[in-house]
Amino acid sequence: MSSTGQGPSGDSAPAATEDPRAVAEARERARARAEAIAYREQNRKDRAKARTLTNMVWALLACFVVVAFLMIVTWRPKHEKVVAVEYTAQVEDAKKVAPWVRGPEPMPAGWTATSVQFRSPEQEPITWHLGVVTNEKKYVGLEQSNVTGGKFQSDKLGRTSGDGTSTVAGVTWQRKVLLDRKAENALVLVGSAATTIVTGNAGYPALETFASTLR
Repeated sequence: MSSTGQGPSGDSAPAATEDPRAVAEARERARARAEAIAYREQNRKDRAKARTLTNMVWALLACFVVVAFLMIVTWRPKHEKVVAVEYTAQVEDAKKVAPWVRGPEPMPAGWTATSVQFRSPEQEPITWHLGVVTNEKKYVGLEQSNVTGGKFQSDKLGRTSGDGTSTVAGVTWQRKVLLDRKAENALVLVGSAATTIVTGNAGYPALETFASTLR
């Protein structure tokens, strides 16, 4: 009888096993491929975030430009409204009680009285006040009292230093620099019956102009 080509036991030949090196290379290729995919995905996300942030910055900048433009277009300088008060009648009434009271006759052109107050003898010391705004929007105030000592001056002016004299209509006034107020000065005239102060931030020439109108 002929042989069948089988082994002594009659079984077929065993299958060949996989090469470990090939398996390792396949795994390395798979890992590298996965890392490349992950890198590309992360890079895509980063670029998207960068574009979003850039867009936000440009959008905010555009908003600021628009707001700034509107502010420039609509801005208008604010001027405080000067509210005039009637003072001539009060001057006349005050003179009936205190003959030393003075008022501007006439008020310098363009100047406006904005406050007036007379404290009667029942409210001693007697005081007379007239506040004025000049045509250059500076302040000049007239303060008078039957107090001829230094207390009235210190109450109205605070600390002062002498700054020479001004002669107004032949009368000598003492110049004062107000140490507690910025850029304010005063002219002071102390008489036998009253103290007269002309003060404000309008400068000595304006104070002298006002003093020359007092009657």
